[in-house]
Amino acid sequence: MQKKRYLDYALVLKGLFSERIQKISINAGFTCPNRNGEKGIGGCTYCNNLSFLPEYCTPQKSITQQLEEGIRFFHHKYQSQKYLAYFQSFTNTYGDFAHLKRLYEEALSVPNVVGIVIGTRPDCISDTLLDYLAEVAKQRYVMIEYGIESTNNQTLKFINRGHSFEEAVTAINETAKRGILCSAHLILGLPKETIEQQIFHAKELSKLPITSLKLHQLQIVKGTRMAEQFQEHPEWFHLFSVEEYIDLVINFLEYLNPDIAIERFVSQSPKELLLAPDWGIKNFEFVAKIDKRMQQRNTFQGKLYDSTSKR
Repeated sequence: MQKKRYLDYALVLKGLFSERIQKISINAGFTCPNRNGEKGIGGCTYCNNLSFLPEYCTPQKSITQQLEEGIRFFHHKYQSQKYLAYFQSFTNTYGDFAHLKRLYEEALSVPNVVGIVIGTRPDCISDTLLDYLAEVAKQRYVMIEYGIESTNNQTLKFINRGHSFEEAVTAINETAKRGILCSAHLILGLPKETIEQQIFHAKELSKLPITSLKLHQLQIVKGTRMAEQFQEHPEWFHLFSVEEYIDLVINFLEYLNPDIAIERFVSQSPKELLLAPDWGIKNFEFVAKIDKRMQQRNTFQGKLYDSTSKR
């Protein structure tokens, strides 16, 4: 098998565990401070949480039930594997500490669950919670996934994100210094961002102690404010073709710290919710195209990375 020209997160996990590892998504019934009025209302302009949750994820089911159903779903594919409980829907650190602790510990008590991954916002983390998770991380796998989405504060304001990039920097540094793994989410193709600005995200993220990165192409999803903006102001948007996005991702990777593992290049909203772009391509097919194009270009992650630039 040919060696990857980027750091593949799946291979990083394989190096940490003797078995195959599968994430199982959980909807723990959280909300978001950008929806309930604490930070804002309406949420981020691009967000429709229904666009990325599997069918077994409903908050009416307990954490244990969701995990057990997820394990049954994946077990027939791989008989011998372990699982990470992925608190995915909305802001999974937004609540009373005692309540959060109960949820995380319930997940960790399910057989064959070897760790937790917690999706959240950088403005919804506390020292108390980080100190607790640091203790858990001494025995189990713990990763916090921070939705950064952009390093450009103007963009963050435009998409009604409700936090600044500086808040993300603080949250990631505070998390990492406690020995907790950090992941970041970034959307490429947000309205009004130039190609140069999107490449600049790689340079900024490379300065941070991030373990892994999830990239998402901008998707216009039904039921969002952005879907309305797309109809009202199409000139604000450039929705990439598959080939354009492949080249953008590779250009991005060239500036990215080679120690940051890539967990995802693209996301896939359900077809019934997706307005544009409809690429009609599976995740594994896109990865194969990335691999082939990087080989053709004879390039690799971190080719243009400046290791002297740190925050």
